[in-house]
Amino acid sequence: MSESYERERQNNARLDELSAKVSALRGVTVDIYDSSRAHEVIDSTSDTFASMTTQIKGSAGRLGRMAASGNKVAILKLSGILIATFVVLYYIWRLFF
Repeated sequence: MSESYERERQNNARLDELSAKVSALRGVTVDIYDSSRAHEVIDSTSDTFASMTTQIKGSAGRLGRMAASGNKVAILKLSGILIATFVVLYYIWRLFF
């Protein structure tokens, strides 16, 4: 009887060890998944900023050509856009800091 009790105790100990290993493996798997999702978000953000940079460069080029044409209305529009952008950024900066 004590031999069967000892085997049962050993089986329970091994079952607990196996359960701990499975839990550790599950934790590692979840960490790998979270890390890959974080990298995916970073890559997506990088692509978005690269696209935005290209768009801003194109807009700045068009605004420069518009101002170079010598049209007074175009120069006033460009000045208004720059001043409005500065004011908006200033208020956003003041809001957070």
